[in-house]
Amino acid sequence: MHSTANASTVSKKLSRSTVSKLRSALTFGKSRTQIGLGSKVVGTLFGYRRGHVHFAFQEDPKLGPAFFVEMATPTSHLVREMASGLVRIALESDKRTGKKGVKLLEEPIWRTYCNGRKCGYAMKRECGPDEWKILNSIGPVSMGAGVLPSDGDGIGLEGELMYMRAKFERIVGSKDSEAFYMMNPDGHGGPELSLYLLRV
Repeated sequence: MHSTANASTVSKKLSRSTVSKLRSALTFGKSRTQIGLGSKVVGTLFGYRRGHVHFAFQEDPKLGPAFFVEMATPTSHLVREMASGLVRIALESDKRTGKKGVKLLEEPIWRTYCNGRKCGYAMKRECGPDEWKILNSIGPVSMGAGVLPSDGDGIGLEGELMYMRAKFERIVGSKDSEAFYMMNPDGHGGPELSLYLLRV
């Protein structure tokens, strides 16, 4: 499995167990132009250990995210959920008469559910310089999990920055529903991560 984790620049004491949990879910100078998504996409989940989860879908790691949100879900909580082997995240947005023409991936705010439990809201974010730095630091990795090196001396108040990247199958149900399913390598049954977008 590929990983860009650099153990010499992060705290081994804090990161080892959480990185192993992320990896277990995967066992089985660049253009910022945004483009639409096809049926196979790259999904990147990242966040500081004591911060919030960010989720990006890209057609290609070199291109800008077509979908990028920040969830209220703490990264540490999602890591624990993934250790159970099954994570289903549902994002729901409201239909409104004044929103005609707004594409599903462009909805600004979502109610968030993780394995059936409500866990706050997710907000659409622009991919700014800091976010691009993180995505670019992961590089061309198409599947992997790890910890990114710290910029400064030691680790900040929010802990180390963890990431997971995988390929997802995208299924469009309608203009108001899409689903993304993590593709396990070699077709092995294993830990599952699914993301559902619904406009209700």
